Amino acid sequence: MNTETQSLSVTEIAEKTREAARKLAGLSHEDRNQALGAIAQALATDSEEIIKANKIDCETAEREGISTPLYNRLKLGKTKLEATIKGVKDVIYLADPIGHISIDRELDENLILKRVSCPLGVLGIIFEARPEALIQITSLAIKSGNGVILKGGREATKSCQTLVKIIQKALINTKVSPDVVQLLTTREEIRTLLDLEEYIDLIIPRGSNDFVRFIQQNTNINVLGHADGICHLYVDKKANLEKATSITVDAKTQYPAACNAIETLLVHQDIAAEFLPKIAEKAREYNIQLKGDELTQNYIEIEAATEEDWKTEYSDLILSIKTVKSLEEAIAHINVYGSKHTDAIVSEDKKSAEIFMNQVDAAGVYHNCSTRFADGFRYGFGAEVGISTQKMPPRGPVGLEGLVTYKYQVTGDGHIAATYSGDNAKPFTHKNLS
Repeated sequence: MNTETQSLSVTEIAEKTREAARKLAGLSHEDRNQALGAIAQALATDSEEIIKANKIDCETAEREGISTPLYNRLKLGKTKLEATIKGVKDVIYLADPIGHISIDRELDENLILKRVSCPLGVLGIIFEARPEALIQITSLAIKSGNGVILKGGREATKSCQTLVKIIQKALINTKVSPDVVQLLTTREEIRTLLDLEEYIDLIIPRGSNDFVRFIQQNTNINVLGHADGICHLYVDKKANLEKATSITVDAKTQYPAACNAIETLLVHQDIAAEFLPKIAEKAREYNIQLKGDELTQNYIEIEAATEEDWKTEYSDLILSIKTVKSLEEAIAHINVYGSKHTDAIVSEDKKSAEIFMNQVDAAGVYHNCSTRFADGFRYGFGAEVGISTQKMPPRGPVGLEGLVTYKYQVTGDGHIAATYSGDNAKPFTHKNLS
């Protein structure tokens, strides 16, 4: 991050980013891809510096008593960094999201309407920990022709500063201005950023429930994100219990701090006596703390679950279990307590799975697989800017399509509206050209 930017106010940084983004939107697909290639190469070359900076952040956070889930999000080891760099390279091979014509229509002879995709403008990204999110969102922003202003959590300051310094340096020798990527470093700057409707087109928060809700409640700028990741797995009476056991373990333990890890396991009472002891055994093996309702406690000896547990995103090795009497009860529970993120069913009955997937109100509904697949990288998006649980699109893991809008372009040859109104109005042809 250059010293000139450090001396600017948040408003001045936003103005500077908007101007750079305007120029970025006019660059070719090849120019933007070249910039991404330069970023990927620089991140790989300077990976040791990145990991060293992150280690300093992690050590500082540990001394200050960071929670385990937040520490897991903060840590950027070699494997995670390499996967993130691969994500940047994958973005290069994605189709250009800019300039896509979704309507090409003749309104009349030589009067042509086109609806063309275009960048949003400037993105404000505010995140806790997760320094790899900075890399993912920056790559998608540049690919889609957007500028980006980033604000990482205090716990990730060193990591973020190092990453932005490397990215800006990589852009110097490309046609993309380093000014399209900016970093804020103080909490006070967030308040100012949230008020800059004139310069910021979309805010994307990534972090805890309380954090995201705070952002949503304190800005008039459009916000893309989700506050909760309360995901469910329902094991149906016709489930293959071997599959169910494997999926349960993966969905809870593969990365417990992730927003797509399950927090509640719903089990049909017809298979509870056979299935729940298997889960209790796996819980001991993987050090999972189990909680359960009264019916569940009839089958295994675990701590009682409370009403609050059904509403809690643990982001840790804790799993609440509820034994249900029917598929309908499972769906009803999910639609009351779920966060509309991702919910799954394990069943060999295709009809039950179809009912579940049609009636559960969530951005992702899965059959016989782990909820951990709810991820832009796994969906083939290259990376993701976040996961949205809102009803209006974009919904679920959001890639490039969430960072573009469209404009209507009309080209005529001296046409005037009066020709098409009044007693002798000329009719429109409204003929689709492609």
